[in-house]
Amino acid sequence: MSFAWKKVAVGIATAGLVIGLSACSQERDAADEPTGDAAVEDTLIGIAMPTKSLERWNRDGAHLEELLKEAGYETTLQYADNKVDQQITQLENMINQGAKVLVIASIDGTALAPVLEQAATNDVKVIAYDRLINDTDNVDYYATFDNEKVGTLQGEFIVDALDLENAAGPFNLEPFAGSPDDNNAKFFFSGAWDILLPYVEAGKLVVPSGKSPASNDDWASIGIQGWGSDTAQAEMENRLNSFYGAGQKVNVVLSPNDSLALGIAQALEGAGYAPGPDYPVLTGQDADQANVLNMLAGKQSMSVWKDTRALGDQVAKMIQQIIDGETVDVNDEETYDNGNKVVPTYLLDPQVVTPDTVESVLVESGFYEASDLGL
Repeated sequence: MSFAWKKVAVGIATAGLVIGLSACSQERDAADEPTGDAAVEDTLIGIAMPTKSLERWNRDGAHLEELLKEAGYETTLQYADNKVDQQITQLENMINQGAKVLVIASIDGTALAPVLEQAATNDVKVIAYDRLINDTDNVDYYATFDNEKVGTLQGEFIVDALDLENAAGPFNLEPFAGSPDDNNAKFFFSGAWDILLPYVEAGKLVVPSGKSPASNDDWASIGIQGWGSDTAQAEMENRLNSFYGAGQKVNVVLSPNDSLALGIAQALEGAGYAPGPDYPVLTGQDADQANVLNMLAGKQSMSVWKDTRALGDQVAKMIQQIIDGETVDVNDEETYDNGNKVVPTYLLDPQVVTPDTVESVLVESGFYEASDLGL
C-alpha cells in the first residue's frame, strides 16, 4: 500500500498535534552525556519494536528509522514477534554492537530490568517508546501519547453516542481491556471506565456477561492477552452466545484499540449484526487501515488516532538532544511511576476520528492516501 509520509524535520516541535501541553526540560548530568561534537554518522541507534503483526508498529519503526537515517545516524531496527526473550536478545545485540541510545517499545514492560542494567553499564541511554518500562532505574525517558485521555475520549464518545445523560436506557454494554502485560492498557481502561462506571452503577448501562470491573484496579480481569484480534473475537463470540438469547442485543462495546475491534466486529457479523441504526457502538484506537475501512462501512464507530509520525519526530529530537549533550524536552515529570522511579515523559495528544472525519483528518494530513481508503 502507499502511504504519503510527510518529511518533518527532526528539530521541529510538533505544534498543532500537541495541544495544551507546555514542555519543560529534564536536566541531566552533563558528565554522563556524549559530547556535543559527537560524529552522528558513527553513532548507532537501536530501535526495538514488539511485532510486525500490527500495522502501527511497522509504521512507527519505519518512520523513526527514516528520520534517523536522514539525520546521518546508523540504525538497527528489530521486531521481536511479540516474544520477550527474542526482544531481550535483540537488545543485548544492540548493546554489544555499540548503540548509544536504545528506543524500546517493550513487549513486557516488567521483563527488561537485567538487559537495561547491561545498557546502563555501557552508558547507553534508554527511551521507552509508547510503552512504559517498569521496575528499573535504567530507563531515562518515556515518549508517548496521553494514554488516559485515549480512554477518556472513548468513554465520552459512548456517552454522546447513546445520549446517556438524557436517554432512559438501559443499554447493554460489553467492556474489553488490553493486554495485562502492557502498562498502557490500564491507562486506556481507566480513562474510559472513569466516564462509564457511574452509568453502570446507576443501571443505565448494564453488562449482561457480568464482565464489569468493580473499579479501575480490576481492569486486567477483562484484558485480552497480546492484544490479539482472534482472542477478542473468541471472547465476544462467547459472550454473545452465552448471554444474549431471546432477542437481547448488545448496544455498545468498549474496545481499547483497533486490533481488538477487528475481532469484535467479526464476532458481531457472525452473530448477524449488520451495519445500520441498530449496529452497536464500537470504539477503537490507532486508525489502522482495516479499521478505517470498517468505519466507512459502518462496522466501527470511531477510532482514537495517535499520529505516530509526531511521536517519531519527538523521539528523533530527543535522541539528537542526548547525543548533543543538551537537556531533553519533557512535559510530564509526575505521572509515570515505573515502580522504581518517575520517568521523565513527553506526552502528545490523541484525537477522535469518526467516519465523517476520515477524509479531513487522516487523508488531508497525509497519513493515508485517499486511494488507500477507496475515497
